[in-house]
Amino acid sequence: MAKITFLFFLILAAGYAPAVAQSVKKDIKTHREKYLSGLLNEEHSPFFKKEKELKNIQFYKAKKKYRVECSFERTLNEESFDMATYSGKTKKFVRYGILTFKLNGRDFQLEVYQNLMLLRMEGFKDYLFIPFKDLTNGETTYGGGRYFDIKVSDIKGDKLILDFNKCYNPYCAFSDGYNCPIPPKVNHLDVAIKAGEKDFVKKD
Repeated sequence: MAKITFLFFLILAAGYAPAVAQSVKKDIKTHREKYLSGLLNEEHSPFFKKEKELKNIQFYKAKKKYRVECSFERTLNEESFDMATYSGKTKKFVRYGILTFKLNGRDFQLEVYQNLMLLRMEGFKDYLFIPFKDLTNGETTYGGGRYFDIKVSDIKGDKLILDFNKCYNPYCAFSDGYNCPIPPKVNHLDVAIKAGEKDFVKKD
């Protein structure tokens, strides 16, 4: 009886894994369609009304392994600080919390920030920002790092699902003239994150 039960479990597990993978791919496909639409229709985007140029935006294939569960630690009574940008200007942020997660069997951390200017704007009070760098930068991804946008409401208790398949390039990867935050050294990951948006190479 025990052997039959175990065999039944294996059959279920074998069917479940592909289903989860397909669910992730479907979610990422929808996310990227929305992302590209935003680039095309956002007035300040370097791709505003430039639909033909969107074909040059490339992504890694979506992989379930890059969708990680993180432990979240809220940091309180933090002092605001000036985060440098690639234009030479600075932006005011405050550290909101710290994420801890495992990837490829190793432990990593990322700091989460809150933009103080956006905090005063209606509709953006829930907005959180995660800039990071990894070992793919300058190789297959933009040398200046990549970003995540999340919401306070995405954090459930002390947990957050961080999907590296959804990380994206700053506008500086596409054009000059933008004030793109430079990921702080504490958010430089000693691992190659082969997920999300790749470097932008313009082709005719």
